[in-house]
Parts: sequence; structure tokens; C-alpha cells
Amino acid sequence: MDSKITPPVGLTLWKQSSMAPEQDNGFFNDLEGEHEFTDVNDIDRGLKLMYLANEGDLDGIKELLDNGADVNFRDIDHRTALHVAACQGYVDVAELLLENAAEIDARDRWGSTPLADAVHYKKHDVIKLLEKHGAKHFMAPMHVPNAREIPEYEINPKELDFTNSVEITKGTYTIASWRGIHVAVKILWEQVADEDKVRAFGDELALLQRIRHPNVVQFLGAVTQSSPMMIVTEYLSKGDLCEYLKRKGSIKPATSLRFAMDIARGMNYLHEFKPEAIIHCDLEPSNILRDDSGHLKVADFGVSKLLKVANRVKEVTPLTCQDTCRYVAPEVFRNEEYDTKVDVFSFALILQEMIEGCPPFSSKQDHEVAESHAANDRPPFKASLKLYAHGLKELIEECWSENPANRPTFKQIIPRLEAIYNSFGHRRRWKVGPLKCFQKKDSSIGHSSRSDGSI
Repeated sequence: MDSKITPPVGLTLWKQSSMAPEQDNGFFNDLEGEHEFTDVNDIDRGLKLMYLANEGDLDGIKELLDNGADVNFRDIDHRTALHVAACQGYVDVAELLLENAAEIDARDRWGSTPLADAVHYKKHDVIKLLEKHGAKHFMAPMHVPNAREIPEYEINPKELDFTNSVEITKGTYTIASWRGIHVAVKILWEQVADEDKVRAFGDELALLQRIRHPNVVQFLGAVTQSSPMMIVTEYLSKGDLCEYLKRKGSIKPATSLRFAMDIARGMNYLHEFKPEAIIHCDLEPSNILRDDSGHLKVADFGVSKLLKVANRVKEVTPLTCQDTCRYVAPEVFRNEEYDTKVDVFSFALILQEMIEGCPPFSSKQDHEVAESHAANDRPPFKASLKLYAHGLKELIEECWSENPANRPTFKQIIPRLEAIYNSFGHRRRWKVGPLKCFQKKDSSIGHSSRSDGSI
């Protein structure tokens, strides 16, 4: 079989994904350039399978599969042979692949399925075949029938270029290029049948489009009229506070306080939001991002809640700590009613971590930390008390109080942080003051100062 397969030099293979960024030549590039081979014998069996699917070579495909080729092999863009057959409209090839257990709803790197590709390239016979085998039409659940109803924030997914993209912020967001800038994109990969995921996506989108504050990550737009749905926000290249603290360890009180004021201002904006306060519920260093100027912005509102006036929130299901619950308030861990003060508790732990240089109870597992907090145990103050001067230690202790009612609001926290910051600043200026005065006096009488301090 192999001896018959020698395509012309420079042949570009299979059509691009239906959701891939537009390419000038109508094909997508891959493998350090294009799918170009001088001899199919020199390539991997999986790629060989995709080439044969592109050529419609049934006999060659059968022989490869009989010899153990993986029918669900994926190339660098997560494309499968079934994607290729769907693009080309080869019904017999698609049927053969499906008979050999090809994954019918496989998604490539842009979220496109074989059915989506067949629809895009108008391969109606393949569409019927895939539908017969149970392929799903992934219509976005927020899709509107009338073009006039499409929201103003809607972004055409073909404008988002994920070439060389990498995952950021705990893998939740992916970097993409959009209209000449880098953006962060949160993609809803789950099937639309997962109503809880869709509802959470809609809730986060509803929050983000209402929020405007310099200490909160800026919402840019969303993809809601096609699948997969996406949320697009500004991309902050300096990374998150978690990575920063891993590199730096403990940071100076002045820097810690500046960071704390940024966080507090962003959180105060959310808590003071009208008509309903916004509770973040997942405030931790990995959800706090740094901008180019060194300031911090609160991000990731995937589990945020709206707090109606005079009400409190109670989770339907208990916290499971599947991700991290190292910064979670004890009332949330105990599945009790809670309000905005859960964010104040998390803030206290973050502020102490910046001074100490390590996460709260760093030697314990996440669930053990949450259990310690629920037992009214708090991380020890190991750093020098000089770093907690001017009331900083007392503020942290108030913020992580067992009784939420005893924790201050961010509106109360901000002026206290400013006063503490100014106290640290005055102390530094006092140290250099006498030297400056001495040098000024010395220069006024025409003498020069020596390095040893003598005249």
C-alpha cells in the first residue's frame, strides 16, 4: 500500500477548521508551516491516515486501521481524520471511520466538530450521515433568532486568533489575538446540555458587562451566538499575584500595602455595586492580576454571586474543595449563609501571605486549611512584628474574625490601609531627613562631604 502513496512535492493537505481564523489561501497551516510532505512513507501513521482521508483512499484507510493506526489520532490542531472527511464531503470515508469507532463529536483546538465542518463547507450528504449517527448540532444556548437582538458586545469568533495560544490563570483563560491586541478568552467547552455550566457562564457574563473600575479586569466582549461560547477580557501580561509571590516570597510592607489598597478598592466597588452587591466568593492570589504599571486588578468572576439588599447567600450544595479552598471563609466551608464578609476573610489571608511570603498554612492540604479555619485556627504571624506595625496586624485579625459581623467592610478597610501606608512612609523619610539637612548645611558653607562622613 505504501508504495502507491507519493504525493507531489509541496502538496498542502486538508481544509482548515470551520472555526479557525481566516487564512488568505483558504487552508490552515500547521507543523511549522503547512502540511507538506515529499513522501507519505516518511510521516507518522496518524498523519498518514489523515492524508488518506483527505484523498478519499478507502483501501489505504482500511489497511492502516487493520495495522493498528489510531482512528482518533489528532494533529497539532486536534483535528481528526473524521474532520478531514467531513470537510471534503467523503461520505464513504466518514462511514468507514465511524464503523471503526471514530469519535463523532471530537472538537479541534477552535471547538469545531466534524458536523460543524460539514455544515460550514455545505457537505449535505455528510451532514445527514453524521446526524444519523447521533452527531450533535452545538447551537449556542444564548443564540437569538433575530439579528436585531444580537447583543452589542458580541464578537465574531473568526476575529479571535488562537495561534500559539497558551493557557493562563489556572488554565481557565487562553491568550488570543483580537484586533491587534492580546486578550484573555474564557471558553465554555462543555456541551450545552450541561445547564449548570451554561447558567454559570451567563451569570458571569451578566456581571462582567456591568463592571467598570480600574482595579477590576475589563470586559471586552463575548461570543454567544455560536459554539463554543467565550468571554473576552483584557490580557494582563504581568501575570497573577500567585506567581508573583512564588518568585518574590515575602514583599516589603509598603508594596504589600499598595497591593492591598488596589485589591480593597476593587472589592469595595463590587460590594458597593447597586442595586445588588457583588460577592466574589473566590478571592485568592491566582485571581488577582498585575497590569503594566504594577497595580492589581481583581479577576475571574466564575462563582460570584449577586447579593440582594438585606439578604444572605446559601449554597445549594456544600463546598467540595475540588479546586482550592485555602482562602475560603469558614461559613462557606460549613455551608452556612454568608454575605460580602467572606471576601474580607479571604483578603486578610492574602494580605498576611504578602508579608509572610508563603500561603496560609502552607504545610497543609487545602481541605485541612479549610478545616483549620472552620475550627477558628488562623495562620501564625512568623515574620518580624516590625512588618506588622502601625495596626496592620490588628487589621488582619479583624478581617479574619470568626464572626463575620465583626469583620470591617472594604469601605472601612481602605482608609485604615492608607493611614498604615503613610505611617510606614513617614518612618522611612525620617531616617534620611537628618542626612539631607546635614548635607544642605555643609554645602552652604562651602565644604564637601567625604565618604566616611567627616568634613
